[in-house]
Amino acid sequence: MRVTAPQMGNLHLMLEDLFRRMGVDYVKPPPSSTRTLELGAKYGPEFACLPLKINIGNFIEALEAGADTLVMAGGHGPCRFGYYGIVEERILRDLGYDFRFMMLEPFSDGAWAFYKTFEALSPGLSIRKLWKILKVSFAKARAFDSLYKRALEIRAYEVNRGDTTRALKEAEAVMAAADTREEIEAAAAESMAVIEAVDQDPGRDVLKVGIVGEFYLLLEPFSNFGLEEMLGHKGVYLERSVWVTDWIAPHRKNIIFGYPHRLIEEKAAPYLDQNVGGEGRETVGTTVIFAERGFDGVIQLLPFGCMPENIATSILPRVQQDHDIPVLTLTFDEQTGRAGMVTRVEAFLDLLKARRGSRLQAV
Repeated sequence: MRVTAPQMGNLHLMLEDLFRRMGVDYVKPPPSSTRTLELGAKYGPEFACLPLKINIGNFIEALEAGADTLVMAGGHGPCRFGYYGIVEERILRDLGYDFRFMMLEPFSDGAWAFYKTFEALSPGLSIRKLWKILKVSFAKARAFDSLYKRALEIRAYEVNRGDTTRALKEAEAVMAAADTREEIEAAAAESMAVIEAVDQDPGRDVLKVGIVGEFYLLLEPFSNFGLEEMLGHKGVYLERSVWVTDWIAPHRKNIIFGYPHRLIEEKAAPYLDQNVGGEGRETVGTTVIFAERGFDGVIQLLPFGCMPENIATSILPRVQQDHDIPVLTLTFDEQTGRAGMVTRVEAFLDLLKARRGSRLQAV
């Protein structure tokens, strides 16, 4: 059995570690590319959102690389994400691919079904052993997310452009080699020290921008044209509302992001007091939090046609007015070009700088 799953940010680092511990051969899809998207757009429904199309391309390229078992996360609620696996499997079978397909439903939908999916991948795997594996592998994934979060914060202050990205690669290698809990703890400290060693100018005046929106667009750099690194190189301090381990955590405690999920819901409640699927409510709530923390602006990312984020988009103008914070909404599909996105972002940054300047003059 050679197992694969779609590419999404640094998720593959956790999957490589998890399946190795389970004794399962993991086939990492090639990094998402123009070819990946072209394959997905060619065979996926035209009206489907961008993540589904990239997922289809990921699966095709993984099958070409020798994978024979496809694993896709499931879901429920208003968001169409819960249907992705069903649609992707039918498309791939219609194309003539031979494979085994498995849906990994959320832990909250039932611990037994969650366990049986893993047991099918690794026959004889006990619940106790799976739980121990998941805890260690998840701790390692949390450490990776901590590195990426810190890199987002310090890239705006780096003296030599690109040093943070290079340090992150070095830190990744340190973390990847860790195996036991003790090694993971030691590697987390060592790799963070690598990030902190980047030559910084702490006195630099930087813009502070929060990034919110649909989880895939936030987590997969290919889908957003590497927006975070681009902003960091333009001297923008960044924080984002969703991280890989936040997204897959059984109870979504948002440990990496730093805010309890209940707080986010409370901040969103005056504008959106119910679950609309995806990250719709999280987008509204974290925008309020960024505003209250004095951020200069917020950028919302969403796939074209994303229902939960479109609901949030319709609400954000009121949040902007009430909390006096500019919000730029960027919508992505297979027709979106990087040049147009960069132009809009640069114009937004110019607006934020001018706004900050006028406020200082007023004081």
